[in-house]
Amino acid sequence: MSALSPHVIEEIKALPARYPQPRSAVMPALDLAQEELGSLTPEAMSEVADALMLDPGYVEGVATFYTLFHLQPVGKHRFYVCTNLSCMLRGASDIVEHLKKQIDVDDPTHVSPDGLFSFEEVECLGACEYAPMMRLDHHYFYDLTPEKIDQLVAERKSPSPAPQEAIKPAVKPRAVRKKKADA
Repeated sequence: MSALSPHVIEEIKALPARYPQPRSAVMPALDLAQEELGSLTPEAMSEVADALMLDPGYVEGVATFYTLFHLQPVGKHRFYVCTNLSCMLRGASDIVEHLKKQIDVDDPTHVSPDGLFSFEEVECLGACEYAPMMRLDHHYFYDLTPEKIDQLVAERKSPSPAPQEAIKPAVKPRAVRKKKADA
């Protein structure tokens, strides 16, 4: 029995045509497999390798190298809390402890008993000036407080039509430099 649906396998087989090298399709293919299954099983990785006509060891190596691929089940809502220096100096360890209590996670898998939540400490999410920060359900949340964590968890436990929007930092556009004409 196949771990991946025939539809996903066909999508994976079509990926190499979009890239100059077939190996370049491995990450998008693994992403498709993970999206369907929730995590990457050994069977799914073998099917990705077969569909791309690549060595299974290579595919597994890519999956185990990148932290965005999960080899174990994860929660429906995934908290990625930055614990790099800037975030730690501004209270990330308190945020992690508060989050663990709120989602009832204390085991090594970091998945809540109901499977609704999981969390992972990550090294850097690239928004040090807004520390502490995290990624949740593909959105970034900045200047975290225990109250913000409580609100985010409550919204996902009882979804309402309008969940809190991720706060997006104001980014100033780069100035366009004009080249001086050679004289």
